[in-house]
Amino acid sequence: MRCVRTVALCVTLMSLFMQVQHASGAKKKTVYVTQNESGTRFFLKKRNDTIWLATGHYAPVHNNTGWGYLQVETNPQNSDVLQAFGAGYVESLLTYDIIYMHWYNTIHGICATKLTLCDKVQNHLDKNLDWINDMIANHSNKEPYWHQVGLFYRHLEGLVYGYRTAREAEGDTSKNLTFNDILWLNIQGDLADLFSALENSSDETTSAREAQLPGSTSCSALIKLLPDSSDIYTSHVTWSSLQSMLRVQKRYIFPYKVLPHSNDTVPGHVITFSSYPGTIQSGDDFYVTSAGLATLETTIGNSNHNLWQYVKPKGQVLEQVRTMVANRLGHCGMSWSKIFSLHNSGTYNNQWMVVDYKRFKKGTPQSQLKDNLLWVLEQLPGHTRAEDKTEVLRKQSYWPSYNTPYFPDIYNLSGSGELAAKYGDWFTYDRTPRALIFKRDHEKVNDTSSMVALMRYNDYLHDPLSRCNCTPPYSAENAISCRSDVNPINGTYPFSALGHRPHTATDMKLTTADLITKLQFVAIAGPPYNKYIPPFQWSKSDYQNLPHLGHPDVFKYQPVLFKWKW
Repeated sequence: MRCVRTVALCVTLMSLFMQVQHASGAKKKTVYVTQNESGTRFFLKKRNDTIWLATGHYAPVHNNTGWGYLQVETNPQNSDVLQAFGAGYVESLLTYDIIYMHWYNTIHGICATKLTLCDKVQNHLDKNLDWINDMIANHSNKEPYWHQVGLFYRHLEGLVYGYRTAREAEGDTSKNLTFNDILWLNIQGDLADLFSALENSSDETTSAREAQLPGSTSCSALIKLLPDSSDIYTSHVTWSSLQSMLRVQKRYIFPYKVLPHSNDTVPGHVITFSSYPGTIQSGDDFYVTSAGLATLETTIGNSNHNLWQYVKPKGQVLEQVRTMVANRLGHCGMSWSKIFSLHNSGTYNNQWMVVDYKRFKKGTPQSQLKDNLLWVLEQLPGHTRAEDKTEVLRKQSYWPSYNTPYFPDIYNLSGSGELAAKYGDWFTYDRTPRALIFKRDHEKVNDTSSMVALMRYNDYLHDPLSRCNCTPPYSAENAISCRSDVNPINGTYPFSALGHRPHTATDMKLTTADLITKLQFVAIAGPPYNKYIPPFQWSKSDYQNLPHLGHPDVFKYQPVLFKWKW
């Protein structure tokens, strides 16, 4: 990491990085697997013992940094299908214990109050998978898109097989997870919208639509050109449930081919991303790829119930599958957007940003930034729009994202206008609190330290932009990194998303023009804290009864940079 402009932060990062490396050396696990003639997978002691299929390294260092670190690599001497299966197999062998923990924390109780609706969702997924398998069988040998879709599901199958193998090796009969359990773990973003699309008022006492809070937002993002054009920063903050904070950074080195018998390797053959145990995509989402792309999103959601009719089990590919297909095949913002838009499922409706660092040259004047540096895509059921929005960077030096649609047609279709008419500026694009905070404070960013400070910013007790028509007259939701758990439990709010709930910013990620060449990013785990907001602590929280297997008690972490050296 270069330390020209950011001496203080670099010292911090280097110090913490040494701790990560030390922990990795002390605790890391490594496995190699191959396939024998009978098809049985087994461990290899040395990489050159035979033709290895996949290898993985895992450093479970949660208590030092709040993150685990997992790298999985596959051998191109094997077919892509075998590589994908082996990758999942290796990942489960290394992390099966925390896979169960994360599943238990986030999925186990999801159907407790909506059994009928969950049956509908599973039926939808079954029909969708039948159609997917037909398309893979008929098209994967000639269409790169379907080849990659097939590899995603083969990867999942390997994950399930590896989990079963590891569980049986431990003699553990109590923690069985099926393919559908692992699938649900991997499509949590899609699930929320499937519940809304398939729900009707007679299903349960509390409908899924009622449970989806107005303004129940997820994530903040910022793309910022420095004042001297020496760098462009891409950063993302996940907003999610308290139960979700069992975290793993992952690097996948999968030299897949564009087609099964092709000599061409996919552009995104190496992807580094923030993630979770047992998930083969980010879900946050935040990725850096070997194509020189940073891809990230914030959720815009859908409040227009008329659009749910476009969510079908056939003809569509789930969003979190399409994301990885686009990450592997996309070589620029335009190609990524075109690939992602195919077979839109209308679920996990997001604003995506694709920053093509190949298009950025340090020192280029702001007004002369190259076209196609920044592409923005927004999705709703039945609709996608994607455009080159580099012009916004030329005009104002930053692109903010905060869960509100940018494109006017998507904004209007999503129902955001109706929410703005009912609740006010909070649901507008340019007058919502985070829009105003980014507009006011982006000019303070001149190095990585100040960028981290902005992305972790929450001064809800004092910032006038955090005020609301509430009692007390402010909300910790109105910040770049929210902390809804610290809002008073007896407060009154115009809509419940502003109130007290187990919802918080759970991390921060930041990459730069230098870091992306090494497929690295700076990261912080856990909710924000400062002199006015205490670190989140399970044992002191009124949400301590929520499942949180494997979590540390206190989340008080600093920025870390992992260099992926094993």
